[in-house]
Amino acid sequence: MRLATLGNGSRDGELIVVREQRFARAADIAPNLQAALDDWERTAPRLRARSEQLESGAVPGEALKVEALLAPLPRAYEWVDGSAYLNHIVLVRKARGAELPPGLETDPLVYQGGSGVLLGPTAPLELENEAYGLDFEGEVAVILGDVPIGISAERASQAIRLVMLANDVTYRELVPNELKKGFGFFSSKPATAFSPFAVTPDELGSDFHDGKLFLTLISTYNGEVVGRTETGPEMHFSFAELIAHIARTRAFSAGTILGSGTVSNRDPTRGVSCLAERRTRETLEHGAPITRYMRVGDRIRIEALDASGNSVFGAIEQTVTAAGAEACATGNALE
Repeated sequence: MRLATLGNGSRDGELIVVREQRFARAADIAPNLQAALDDWERTAPRLRARSEQLESGAVPGEALKVEALLAPLPRAYEWVDGSAYLNHIVLVRKARGAELPPGLETDPLVYQGGSGVLLGPTAPLELENEAYGLDFEGEVAVILGDVPIGISAERASQAIRLVMLANDVTYRELVPNELKKGFGFFSSKPATAFSPFAVTPDELGSDFHDGKLFLTLISTYNGEVVGRTETGPEMHFSFAELIAHIARTRAFSAGTILGSGTVSNRDPTRGVSCLAERRTRETLEHGAPITRYMRVGDRIRIEALDASGNSVFGAIEQTVTAAGAEACATGNALE
């Protein structure tokens, strides 16, 4: 089933189930997605039944407007992002002249981002200063149920409730100085945006197995397709392995979001899921980067397609705006 959150003026929005371009309200089952996750054993079968009713026509449904949607979880208990695609680590570290971390292939990299404000799929990317080096990052993310401390990778997949996409925005020019402090990302990581729909693993069928998603991630920047990266084959650490890693010393609450890191392939013909990789490849080829970082007016679209060309999670489609510019980005309208 596909779940989404409709803006209704509240912080957490209203839970809906989606089939094709129609939706059915589900507030009678759970008022919002977090409430559904808190009581998943009870709510999941009822939500699945509502989805089947919508598909069969037993529930008429309403026309869907993506612009009215918030992030599936507009705020989350935790947002933890990994870096499971080793090619991305190699390229971005090469770009800033940094050494590769020890244990690159055995010890996953993770950081904890801000989770109190998460952006909807069409929310503007507010840019404070072009000198910060605004970059998009196309990722896969999962929403977890309760995760006990010390869970094994063999059991960890059972904690995955939903799968979605993320645009884990980065201010590239702020990263080096922050990391030099030895205390991780902070100012270099503004709010993350998420796809319109969060999808249960069973809905994905054979496209989700072994803790990995196997789809093609399309990144379209200012109308140009800059990436057709494959999400599965080069994900070095599966979501199950990432879950086991982060739960080594602490438990996680239902509603935690875990990211894969930027999807990246070694084959340069696959393109990129972020500008930093493109700039690194340009530097290696030409001696200097050609592509600039994002500016006001730039547009990014991120979506994942299955083998039939279907957009599985809907598209993240954002435009860069000047910080403070007036914009209706709350997803708060059905007008």
